[in-house]
Amino acid sequence: MTEEKVRLSKVMAQRGICSRREADAYIEKGWVRYDGGKLAELGVRVDPGTDIELDPRARKQQNEVLTILLNKPVAYVSGQAEKGYQPAITLITPANHYARDRIRRRFQRADLKGLAPAGRLDIDSQGLLILTQDGRVARTLVGPESRIEKEYLVRIQGQVSEQALAKLRHGLSLDGKELRAAKITQLNPDQLQFVLTEGRKRQIRRMCEQVGLKVTGLKRVRIGRVRLGALPEGEWRYLGKDERF
Repeated sequence: MTEEKVRLSKVMAQRGICSRREADAYIEKGWVRYDGGKLAELGVRVDPGTDIELDPRARKQQNEVLTILLNKPVAYVSGQAEKGYQPAITLITPANHYARDRIRRRFQRADLKGLAPAGRLDIDSQGLLILTQDGRVARTLVGPESRIEKEYLVRIQGQVSEQALAKLRHGLSLDGKELRAAKITQLNPDQLQFVLTEGRKRQIRRMCEQVGLKVTGLKRVRIGRVRLGALPEGEWRYLGKDERF
């Protein structure tokens, strides 16, 4: 039984070569070949296992896209401005560039072009927020198949029982959908460590409410293998070429 053919751009995205939008752009420029050298056209459908060749010019363009790590403060929104609150991208300025950034790159206004958050961090939460021009990074972090771990330090009010911890780890639902298993560790009487592989709206706060706990502070400190580390609040740095989520 032969596999159903799918759009070439979808196959490229599924393999992590680039995003679907980037794939279409590369195809339009004549930078994609498949099946041993056929020049791709927009909308072409291929077998899921077909060989795909990307032009060096596309690789070069991919190497030039930027990903930025920001320590987002409370009272900034991740995406578009809302209700008088500023978007986190307004903090990406020369003045806020981390002085100890290992990437010695001079910031330019053009660096903001196409820069968008890969995932969200609530307005009343702080910590690691990723902004990127790279569709591969965005798919890795927030794509439908993503299982990237995200680690949070959470200040709470209320009595933390073993029963509550067990429910937080597995057994809760939000909006009628069961949550994936989570790693929850009690660090001290008023602080928990959450490690999640999904990012539902206000998930941690709503999980805690279900077991009688109130969140008083929430900070994201890790996404995959990339840590917030010593990056000061309100400052940002470039993702290093040797860093992988």
